[in-house]
Amino acid sequence: MVKLIITDMDGTLLSDKKEIHPSFWETHRQLVERGIIFAVASGRQIYTLEDQFASIKQGTLFIAENGTIVRYKGEEVYLNKLDKQLLVNVVEKSRHVEGIEMVVCGRNSAYVENDDPLLLTEVKKYYHRLTLIDDLTKVDDDILKLAIYDSIGAETNSAMAFSEFATNYKVTVSGHEWLDITNLEASKGDAIIRARNKFKISKEETMAFGDYLNDMEMMQEAGQSYAMKNAHPDIIKASRFVTEYDNNNNGVVHTIRKKVLGL
Repeated sequence: MVKLIITDMDGTLLSDKKEIHPSFWETHRQLVERGIIFAVASGRQIYTLEDQFASIKQGTLFIAENGTIVRYKGEEVYLNKLDKQLLVNVVEKSRHVEGIEMVVCGRNSAYVENDDPLLLTEVKKYYHRLTLIDDLTKVDDDILKLAIYDSIGAETNSAMAFSEFATNYKVTVSGHEWLDITNLEASKGDAIIRARNKFKISKEETMAFGDYLNDMEMMQEAGQSYAMKNAHPDIIKASRFVTEYDNNNNGVVHTIRKKVLGL
């Protein structure tokens, strides 16, 4: 019996137009009625997720910033902070890499140096609390994640440029244009383990949906792991199942209704 369902956002629950299918909200209500915990696991900011799911905020587990912060019913379940020296080193390195912009993801806000309107529009899709600062190395906040927006392409550009940090930190391609740097142990999978322990839920009672490389550990920590039909080939290979429909055709909700709710 499934007791915990976790879904990624972009490319998974969301369509390519960044929309949630209207049938999701009724499906969520039925899950809550059955005592099944629904979780959103994303590279997005915690405040962004809570805004997007404001109407069901009290009945949703939020795993944000790729597993570095977990919150449920307003309670902070887990926090994974980076050391400030890494912040300085990565920001200084970023100033010499073509085609990228840094976003420092803190506990209270995200921070950027560049006030380019096009960049701010893109970043605000994922970080509703965003602060413009003169020098990112001077951010005074608990740092959860360092995000790199790469207009050239994260897999081919910034992943190579920042590979020197991969020995001591996790350097993860989280989208076509995004690279994330976190502590080695930080991941959506690590956050799911902590959530399972809190609620006393087993791996086999856990269902997860994902599409990209930052979902890898999440797939490994769910007994019922579903790669989206549109997923990265490595995620499809790592998952037990593949959804019948892709993210643009409501694949997550369709699977939940069929496999969990029996509809």
